[in-house]
Amino acid sequence: MSIEKGEIFGLLGPNGAGKTTLISMLCGLVKPTSGTFSITGLTYDKSAMAIKKTIGVVPQEYALYPTLTARENLRYFGSMYGLGGKTLREKVDTSLEHLGLLKFADKQVETFSGGMKRRVNLIAGILHNPKVLFLDEPTVGVDVQSKNVIIDYLKELNANGTTIIYTSHHLTEAQDFCTHIAIIDRGKIYAQGTLETLISETPKAHNLEDVFISLTGKELRDDV
Repeated sequence: MSIEKGEIFGLLGPNGAGKTTLISMLCGLVKPTSGTFSITGLTYDKSAMAIKKTIGVVPQEYALYPTLTARENLRYFGSMYGLGGKTLREKVDTSLEHLGLLKFADKQVETFSGGMKRRVNLIAGILHNPKVLFLDEPTVGVDVQSKNVIIDYLKELNANGTTIIYTSHHLTEAQDFCTHIAIIDRGKIYAQGTLETLISETPKAHNLEDVFISLTGKELRDDV
C-alpha cells in the first residue's frame, strides 16, 4: 500500500478488519510481527524519534485529562512535542478559537459534551503541525454541528499540506471526505483507489456502501 503526500486516505473495513491495529503499528505503538513500512522516507528501526516528530495521532478514545481544563490539557500535550512559551500559548488559543472552544478554554474537560471533547482531542494531535495525521474515528458520537466543524478543519489542514490517514464506519462521510480509499478485511487489502475507480470496478455499485458490502459481505461482525 502506498499513500502519497497530500492525500486524505480512508482506511475502511468492518469490525475486526485490522484498521486500528494497522494504525497502531504505523504510529509505533505496536511492533509488527513481519513486514516493513516507511513514513516520509523514514523507518522505525532506524528513525523512530524522527518519525514521531512528523506524525500526529488522534485516537478513537479521548486522550485527555478530565480534571484539567481544555487549555491546561493542550499546553501539556504541546509541551510534550517540544512547544512552549508564547508560541504554544498562541497556538492553543488560536486552535480553540478556530474550533469554537475559546470561551470554554478554562472549563474542566469532564464537563464538556462529546463533540467538545472530540474537538479538543483533535487539537491535541495537531499542535506541532504534523506532516502526517492519523485519525481513528474522529467524528464518532458527535452532533452534526461538531462533525461539520471537525471535517472542515481537517480539510483546511489538508489544504495546507498535511497528509491524512483516516478510519471510520461512516461511509457517507468517508465518501465525501477522502481522496483515496482502501478497504481492508481480515488483515488484507481487498481494494484501493479513488472512489470513482472503486465504484467503476465493482459490479452494480453506485456508491461506497455498495462497494464495501460487495467486498466484505453482509455477515455481522459482532465482537466481544
